[in-house]
This record gives sequence, structure tokens and C-alpha cells, in this order.
Amino acid sequence: MLTAAFTSAMQQRPIGIMARAVMERFFEPARLDELFRSTAVAQYQRHLLFSSVIELMHSVVLGAEPTVFAAYRKRKHVLPVSDDALYDKINGMELGVIRQLVRDSARRAGETIDELGQRKPSWLPGYHVRILDGNHPSATERRLEVLRDSWAAPMPGKILAVMDPEIDSACDVFLTPDGHAQERTLLGEVLQTVRENDLWIADRNFCTQPFMFGIAEKAAFFVLRQHGKLEGRLLGRREFVDHSETGKVYEQALELKCDGQTKTWRRITVELIKPTRDGDMVLHLLSNLPPSVSAIVCAEMYRKRWTIETLFYEVTQTLECEIKTLAYPPAALLAFCLALTAASGVAVIKAAIRATHGEVTASAMSAYYMALEIKQIAEGLDVFVALEDWALVRALSPADFATKIKEMAGHMRLDYYRKSKRGPKKPASKKAPYQNGSHVSTYKLLKGKTP
Repeated sequence: MLTAAFTSAMQQRPIGIMARAVMERFFEPARLDELFRSTAVAQYQRHLLFSSVIELMHSVVLGAEPTVFAAYRKRKHVLPVSDDALYDKINGMELGVIRQLVRDSARRAGETIDELGQRKPSWLPGYHVRILDGNHPSATERRLEVLRDSWAAPMPGKILAVMDPEIDSACDVFLTPDGHAQERTLLGEVLQTVRENDLWIADRNFCTQPFMFGIAEKAAFFVLRQHGKLEGRLLGRREFVDHSETGKVYEQALELKCDGQTKTWRRITVELIKPTRDGDMVLHLLSNLPPSVSAIVCAEMYRKRWTIETLFYEVTQTLECEIKTLAYPPAALLAFCLALTAASGVAVIKAAIRATHGEVTASAMSAYYMALEIKQIAEGLDVFVALEDWALVRALSPADFATKIKEMAGHMRLDYYRKSKRGPKKPASKKAPYQNGSHVSTYKLLKGKTP
């Protein structure tokens, strides 16, 4: 039986309680420590448990603590190690462990979303759609000795994230600590995860013959934007297919060769009504999907690829995934990936809102205001909600947990969390030439006087 304090908090701040409940389920200490033991190669845990590190780092990523050191000071009485030992653990975190953390949270999110009956419709029934895109944490501070003599921005690594649009969250990541590494260098690792009937959608950076041929060899499929340097031979005439929302769609066969093999696949051309942000008016897409999947459908799926950009935007804007003081690449990559796991938790919350209030209402919810409540209530939950309540939440069966978070979603004040609508952006006005050290009086400008 949950306490009165838990019930009161659930009624007054449902999003904060839902977020904490999901995190308690996803990151149960015993489960995390077992994940570390089964994945880590060189690292070990003796006095400082992996689950303690993740709990501390999550408090920073979720914005409850301003810095890693501030989080450590608050937990110093329960952490039997020095701050140096904590930083050594974070800075040396193995990339394989970080990756498994993301994959495990995605599996947990999928289980709960399925219990809620809110898995999103497949973009293409019969296929497992996967969206692939790259990202990198922003430049860190120059805290390391090797960085102090350089004015160049220190880049702490790169990430390839795989998004499952059915659960609206990242389901896998591929990491490199080298900030100068080409995203394509990770494609060999990506190919190892490709399954039969997968459908991989990605931008032109990933359009290489080895990647496409590798996907086809595994009886899987792709829709990739053609890279300008890809060499192939067009066959036959280009045929007009139809008009889409974004422009005219054409189709033509393209012959490609790789390691002695020759394949002929579809090249879908979209002549755009409006240019892309790079100014392109024509898009060429390559696909090995069968003719039963129309070129219009292929073009539309590629257009929806931007959902992963939305995920990255929400992660960077509403969560503290780019902690500039973490200069070691493993630490920076850990912070970014913990934000992705938090986004999996948000996906569960959104699924509960869909189940309770409907798709239209859920799509109108603001990630910013939900994240704001999570930050505001975090410390209060540690003070007023008993640890036994969270133990009860962790012990719930998947079905009972889904029922409980639906109950929590029923207490939401929908008007508070709804996105704010804004009018069209006004064009930027022309500014006077810059003068070093100059200043103006805002008061005089408002009054129409000479500044």
C-alpha cells in the first residue's frame, strides 16, 4: 500500500512522480549492477557500485543537480569513495557498458508501452523500421592538460543513434571517443545488428556500397539519400510516378557494384517545392524495397526521418546531456547516452498520456514543461516520499505498473503541459554597423528619442 505522501504527490505533480517511477523501474540497482558485471571487460566494482554512479549522473542529466561535484557532495555520506575515485570511474567508463545501458532502457520502455497498448503504428507493416543518424556532444571546457595550449574546440567523441519509431525512442547506439572520426567508420558495427526484414532509413552520410550491400545480404532493406560521390550507372528512362506533399516524384533503376557483386536498385527522385535547409531542390533516394512499396511511400518515410532530429533536439534542449566540465570522452558520451535513456522514460510517459487522454492531447504536450516539473520536484521527492514506496513501484508486475502510470496520467492538468503556439517569425531587421564599446539607452529607444 502506497503512503499518503506518495498519493498526494501523484495527484499534485503527476509528471514528476511518473518520471521518477519510470526511472526506478528502468534503473533498479540490482539490475544495473548485474548489467555492469556481465558487460564490463576491464572495469570492476568494489566499493563504488555502477548503480550509484548512474543514479548520481542521472540527477545531473535531469537538472536536479548543477554539477557532478555538487551531486557527489550531497551523496558523500553514502558513497564510500573520494571524489577523485568517482571521477576516475566516470572518465574510464567502458563504451560497451554505456551502449548496453541504452539498449536495456529501450527494451524496458518497449515492454511498458506494449502493456499500455500504445506502440505507434509501423511506418511500413511487415518491416522493422530503424532510423540511423549521427550526433556528437558539443565542445567541452579545456580542463585537461593536453587541451590548455589549444584554442580549438575539444570534441569528446561521436555517436550513431538508432531510433525505433514504434516506441519513439533510441533503441541502440554506436560510440567512438574520437571526435574526428567519420561516422562511416561505425557502419561495420551497425551491420552486425541488422536483422531480416529490417528497414534502415538514413541520410547521405551513410550511403556507401558496403553498407547497402551488407544490408541486402541480410535480407533487410534500406531507404538512403544518395551521396553525391556515389558511383553507379543509371538504367532506362526516368519515369514520373506522382505528386507528393513535397514535390514531384520520379523513379529510375541504378546499377551499383561492390566487391565483384552487381545489384540494380531503385533511385527515387523528388523535385522539391521548397528547398532543403542546405538549399537543395532535388533529392535522390536509393532503396532495395520491392516495387509493391511505392516511390511515394519511400519518399514519405524518408521525410519522416527527421523524427530522430526531434529526439536529439529534445535531449539537448530539455536535459543536461552536454556537461561541458566532463572533458574525458567516455564521461561526455555517458552523459549524452543517459539523456537518451531519460528520453526512453519520456516515451513511456507519453504513451501513458496517449492511453489516458488520446493521441491528439499527447501530441500537444510540451517536453519543456514536463522536464521543468521533473527538475522542480526531484529533491522534494527524496525528502517527502518514503523509500518503501519506490520499492513497491519496482516490485509491481509490468501490467500493474502500466495501470498505475495510467492512473497518474489521469491527474494531469493538461492546460499547464500544453505546448505554446507562436506566430510566424518576423524577418530580422538590419542592424547598424558594429562599434566596439558602444552602447544605447533602452529607455530612450522605447520613447523614440536619440539613444
